[in-house]
Amino acid sequence: MNIDKILAELTVEEKAALCSGADFWHTKIIERLDIPAIMVSDGPHGLRKNIDLAENPNQAIEAVCFPAACATACSFDRKLMETLGKAIGEECQHEKLSVILGPGCNIKRSPLCGRNFEYFSEDPFLAGQMAAAHIRGVQSKGVGGCVKHFAVNNQEARRFSYSAEVDERTLREIYLAPFETVIREAKPWTVMCSYNRINGVHSSQNKWLLTDVLRDEWGFDGLVMSDWGAVDDRVEGIRAGLDLEMPTSYGKNDKLVVEAVERGELSEAELDKCARRVLELIDRACDSARPDTEWDKVKDHELARKLASECIVLLKNDKGILPLDTGKKTAFIGMFAAAPRFQGGGSSHINAFRVDDAYSCSKEYTTVSYAQGYVTDRDETDDFLVNEAVKTAQAADNVVIFAGLPDSFESEGYDRTHMRLPECQLHLIDEITKVSKNVVVVLHNGSPVEMPFADKVSGIVEAYLCGEGTGGAVCDVLFGKVNPSGKLAESFPKKLSDNPSYLNFPGEGDRVVYAEGQFVGYRYYDKKELEPLFPFGYGLSYTTFEYSDLHLSHNELDSDQTLTVEVTVKNTGKVFGKEAVQLYVADRESSVTRPVRELKGFEKVALAPGESKKVVFRLDERAFAYYEPLIEDWFVEYGAFDIMIGASSRDIRLTDTVYVNSSKRLPVHFDLNSNLGDIRQLPEGREMLERFMGGTDAVGGFDEADENMRRVSEAMTNELPIRAAVSFSDDPRITRDRMKEFIDRLNGIAGN
Repeated sequence: MNIDKILAELTVEEKAALCSGADFWHTKIIERLDIPAIMVSDGPHGLRKNIDLAENPNQAIEAVCFPAACATACSFDRKLMETLGKAIGEECQHEKLSVILGPGCNIKRSPLCGRNFEYFSEDPFLAGQMAAAHIRGVQSKGVGGCVKHFAVNNQEARRFSYSAEVDERTLREIYLAPFETVIREAKPWTVMCSYNRINGVHSSQNKWLLTDVLRDEWGFDGLVMSDWGAVDDRVEGIRAGLDLEMPTSYGKNDKLVVEAVERGELSEAELDKCARRVLELIDRACDSARPDTEWDKVKDHELARKLASECIVLLKNDKGILPLDTGKKTAFIGMFAAAPRFQGGGSSHINAFRVDDAYSCSKEYTTVSYAQGYVTDRDETDDFLVNEAVKTAQAADNVVIFAGLPDSFESEGYDRTHMRLPECQLHLIDEITKVSKNVVVVLHNGSPVEMPFADKVSGIVEAYLCGEGTGGAVCDVLFGKVNPSGKLAESFPKKLSDNPSYLNFPGEGDRVVYAEGQFVGYRYYDKKELEPLFPFGYGLSYTTFEYSDLHLSHNELDSDQTLTVEVTVKNTGKVFGKEAVQLYVADRESSVTRPVRELKGFEKVALAPGESKKVVFRLDERAFAYYEPLIEDWFVEYGAFDIMIGASSRDIRLTDTVYVNSSKRLPVHFDLNSNLGDIRQLPEGREMLERFMGGTDAVGGFDEADENMRRVSEAMTNELPIRAAVSFSDDPRITRDRMKEFIDRLNGIAGN
């Protein structure tokens, strides 16, 4: 496609038309110039492609439902994410889809967000790495990825209108960071903007977000599309860099764009930029199309089961109750054992090809008894079902209760109001634990729940929403075919009020104040020294791992150098297992408030019994930096940083220290609280101070002292931070007004 030639031939009306959808899923055709349409479809853990000309316009094709992001993030495994992405990419090619709408890498600010099941983590490093791996997998098959929702889409309540009020440092360190990782490392074909406003400006018309940061700073060269119906002012969107409006506005917004160009309010050059990027996407998609790609749904179903088994998190295993002994009587109790909740509700809902349930899959291992226990269409205790479940439990050696959140409890479109399981399920668990001491609870949920039963049961398995293979995957873990290796990608607080966003979620009116700043998830619990129910990065195994031989490539380095970190991990148990090794960085002493530790690396390692492997991490400047608004850039303060290797954020096994020299300097502004007493420690400073305070030099006449003043300024600038207040009251010559004169002169020499 000769895009320059086509642009020259397109009319303003055709350019405007190209920049909006033809319908719900397609771009527009320009027949006159042989410009075809391409199709996009919901994802990201399976295809939600609507059937053309179906009686029900929302009827989707049968597709394989893979584990949702809430589960896959717990794998801590980039290769797993790429494998999932490749499978989805092949499915898209078979179905003639050019772009899959996902993944979402928004931060889990609150456990109540209705769409958390579709997001990866509370941690920006983990979220960015997993999303980037997903995009790489999809795009390796010639299909475009679409990272979403850009940006700060952390709740469903009032999602079309609320303004997320966030300071720039928090934006950069927490909410924009995962998107930056995806843009720089995976180069997605497209980005989808969010519905909400950020500090008062709609994402769809936010030039700072869509052009200044996304394109000019991060180097994104793909297409930006709106979330469906997210456009507020289409003309402003064009100016801001919103290339494609979805879905169709039936020509309404196209007309507004044309009229704005005719009135001179919008330049045709600005419209050309957006039209060019639409043409580039169409051209890229057509060149990459492979419609003869086969789709083996049975094979992908088996893959879905395998991936799910790698994501399941073992939270408790007292007395080694797991894996279950097939020689003992086992009871499965709970409706989710026979009809599992395996995916979330909303735009990512898949018409699943086949769904495995644990009760049926248990026959691969042994014979189990079953009782329904509860219903899911309402939160009411059914005494008959409970009594039946109690009798079934009494007749078994081991009891597995399948519990979790029904579809009505969490979905796109609304947020939860509490973290509790349905009361009927909690009542069932209480009654079962009265008659059995060997109880395991398997949870099917898209986000954290409170667990008042945690001390009453012997085992807890977090299965999240693990896709259509969830039943088989859960059985593989329960009966020991698979050794669980998932680690929590989010903290589980003991109660909702422990959560850092508790007082500001979902906000009041149309403003949501992110008052907790960068202290989201484990960053908050660590800083507050508040014990969560289960910490970020936590997960048990059927084997044990030993960490040793931590080695850093440098004891001291400049911030623009790379630090290589090596550690040895050994499987000291009796069965094969995988361990997600986590690296955290802690700034020992900082002039700004920083988290106790931050995840900056992770690797999944597979080990046979007795086997050891060396795990290698490489840390660049960003691993030590915080975002400094004063310089509008990332900044590393000189000092000591602890390199921590752990099995979770609260289980640090090894620590070493590196000293990092900063490659940048901050501007320093001296005031009456600055530690000007340090000047007296410098010979030239004492002389300068005496001359000035003695009145022998006027403010404008520092002829001899200029060089001294400059040297003092540089010395103080290099010794950051200058924050301590020092009294000069012992010198009667130093009046407040005279000191202000001196400080003004010092700031002038320092260039402030």
